[in-house]
Amino acid sequence: MQGRAALGRISPTRAVLRWVGGKPARVVAFGFALAIIVGTVLLMLPVASEDGTVTDWVTALFTSTSSICVTGLIVVDTPGHWSTFGELVILGLIQVGGFGIMTFASLLGVLVTRRLGMRMQRSAATETKTSVLGDVRRVVLGVIAVSLIMETLTALALTARLAAGYEIPLGQATYLGVFHAVSAFNNAGFALYSDSLIGFATDPWICVPIVVAFVLGGLGFPVLFELARHARRQQRRWSLHIRITLGAYAALAVVGVIAVIGIEWTNPATLGQYDPIGKLVAGAFQGLTPRTAGFNTLDVGAMQPASLLVTDVLMFIGGGSAGTAGGIKVTTFALLAFVMLAEVRGEPNVHVLGRKLPREVYRQALTVVLSGVGLVWLATMTLLLITPFKLDDVLFEATSAFGTVGLSTGITGDLSQAGQLILVVLMFVGRLGPITFASALALRERGKRYDLPEERPIVG
Repeated sequence: MQGRAALGRISPTRAVLRWVGGKPARVVAFGFALAIIVGTVLLMLPVASEDGTVTDWVTALFTSTSSICVTGLIVVDTPGHWSTFGELVILGLIQVGGFGIMTFASLLGVLVTRRLGMRMQRSAATETKTSVLGDVRRVVLGVIAVSLIMETLTALALTARLAAGYEIPLGQATYLGVFHAVSAFNNAGFALYSDSLIGFATDPWICVPIVVAFVLGGLGFPVLFELARHARRQQRRWSLHIRITLGAYAALAVVGVIAVIGIEWTNPATLGQYDPIGKLVAGAFQGLTPRTAGFNTLDVGAMQPASLLVTDVLMFIGGGSAGTAGGIKVTTFALLAFVMLAEVRGEPNVHVLGRKLPREVYRQALTVVLSGVGLVWLATMTLLLITPFKLDDVLFEATSAFGTVGLSTGITGDLSQAGQLILVVLMFVGRLGPITFASALALRERGKRYDLPEERPIVG
């Protein structure tokens, strides 16, 4: 009786903490949900809006979710609606979201490796020349150090260009440089210009630093950390993860750039208005930004349907694991490509760059991909039913939200509140889902003491 009475006296806060502490995925989801709520409250304050009025809760919730999930979709014009205080809140949410994603993803990776057998741990340690058990303090400090260094360098480059090339006062140029640097490295896509970066479409001194920032942020902390070890010559052999990530990322980047430039070259509403050099600069940026950066140098709504479809695919795939990019991740996509190649060749096992791929890994990859496809399909179908927009626009919007990209054909602000709330859910699940879902699948791996009789159905 005393035990039951004690249970009855547990405070709601302690009950929530006890429930959250049971599963790593719950910790991640609860932490980001709490940050979104705090951001929503702050953005609803009169001081957060330009005209001093209270912003409605759906707009505040959407903006807070988009900031924390480093997406970049907006329902109101960022520089027009939000005051300096509101912009700083958005900037803070982006930074918290970027830190949180990289840190949580890296620490979940450490947790997954701890569930591996000792022999597997030693093998991984030998290959990567580091302890797979990890050092939580080292991971967190590494994420913070890498983020601040890259954001600072990008901010300096942007500030110098804005001040010298556009004659913007140094104070304002610094503010703009810092905001866009943080937004770029965290793949957030928020801009303090109503047309995003279209005004700088042909300026490589603006475009290149932003591209470098969002590419490095999108590659993922494990890749950056391993690159740093190689630079210090602490590790000679490349791990399988970095080889897959860099190879797949580069291949998809080339495909995206060539596709956008080739399709949009003569489109007078996009690349057709620029000279050849300007077309290459603007087209390259637009081909790389679906890696979930979210900035745009072309009017997305004026792009050809073929370009939108290519962008849909690239947004769905996303960037590297344990980074600021979203999507199903390039490693997941590449692993399934190797699985298909092995099946076409009739090979019993899947080999990736001189390594045998465990069956549970490509089962997990297949589960993540099909779950993402199902989620985007469900959201797209629902939006088609409740909005008047056509399939191209709705599919693009849903894929952008799931991949936490932030690109839009311009329909986000015209969606009903129900449609905007669907995108809120899609951004939240799309941001945290692939990380926590993949980790949960790995942590649930366990053997069975029996198996069932085998029978093969007809495929195809």
